[in-house]
Formats: sequence, structure tokens, C-alpha cells
Amino acid sequence: MRIILLRHGESLGNVDELAYCHTPDHALPLTPLGEEQAVAAGEVVRGLLGSEPVAAYVSPYRRAVRTYELLGLESVVRCVPEPRVREQDWGNLQDPTEQAEQKKRRHEYGHFFYRLPHGESGADVDDRVASFLAELRDRVAREPGHPDTALIVSHGLTTRLLCRRAFSWSIDLFESLSNPVHCDVRVLTAADGQWSLDRPFEQWRASPDGTTQERPLDRQR
Repeated sequence: MRIILLRHGESLGNVDELAYCHTPDHALPLTPLGEEQAVAAGEVVRGLLGSEPVAAYVSPYRRAVRTYELLGLESVVRCVPEPRVREQDWGNLQDPTEQAEQKKRRHEYGHFFYRLPHGESGADVDDRVASFLAELRDRVAREPGHPDTALIVSHGLTTRLLCRRAFSWSIDLFESLSNPVHCDVRVLTAADGQWSLDRPFEQWRASPDGTTQERPLDRQR
């Protein structure tokens, strides 16, 4: 089994924080640069797939859907809108001053456990991606005709949490890792019940429990 993880391209919210005041998070479009990033990512994903069939699971957020459309894939046998791989919910239309304060508090408290007042904690996202991964494994193993390769078009924090569940990373390690850049690709491969990751995430600080990023990843290779 193989999972290709792809973060969406740059969106309007990534370049203009005020966009969240008038446009719902799920409706934010890609920027022109984001569209270019998605087209370029298409070449990478097509190179990984060759003629191999793939099942696509796409966050229903507009920026993720558009990223998927621009990949130009021809070997997709099914494309499923999958809400469980959506972005962490921050609430509805957001006040920029309040959101700046929430980001400060989340940084101090911890990205995994801090619950946004009108949204989710990282732990909530972790729960839903766990449900999705379990169902995906079952589909690949039991459902006739389901490809062995799945493409997941998602978001930065969600992508890290998908990997956290697959590798059983500690919370401290998860919080020490940076999000992948826009339209960055990561490949997870399962063999003999063990997952491996093609390349590590950047680690922006040492994890408090002393875990390094390389140790758990090397064990999985």
C-alpha cells in the first residue's frame, strides 16, 4: 500500500489574513502562484504514478479541490470528497485581532491540545484522520478493485497528523515539526505492516521529550 500526500497550493488566506473576515475558510481560492504550484505538482505526482491506478481522497475545501483539478491526472479510478482530511476548523468568519490572540495562545499552550474557542484542537483532527486511515486500509485490503495507491490532497497540519498516526509519533515530536510547503509531496509506503516515509519533515526545534525526527523515521524505513 502506498499513500501520496499533497498539501494544497498557496491560497488567498496564506497571503491575506483579512480574507478570513469576509470569506469562509472552506471557500478561499488559490492564488495565481498556488495554481502554478498545483500544475507543477501534477508533473511530480504523474511521475510517481506512471500508468498505475490511484484512488484520490480530497479535502472538500475549495483550495484543495482546485489543486487536485490542476494536477491533470488520468489514472484516477475514483475521486472521493473526504471531509475527514479537511483543515483544522477555526470557526466561522474570523476577526483578525481575535485570531492573532488565538494563534499566540495556541503556540504557548501547544498546537495539539489547544482547542480553538469556536473550532477544533489538533487532537480533534488527529481523531478524524485516525478514522480515515483505518477505513482506507480496510478498503485497500478488502474492497475489490480499490487501487493499492491512494492520493490524499489535504492541508499542512492535517498532513502532519496523518503521518503522526501512521508512525505513532509522540505529541512532542509532532509539535516540533514544520508543515510541508505548498504543493509539497510526501510518500508513505507500507510493507510487512510497517510504514516508511520517503523524506522527513523539517524540524523547527528540538522536541522536549528528547525525540529527534530522524530516529522514529529511520526505524520505519
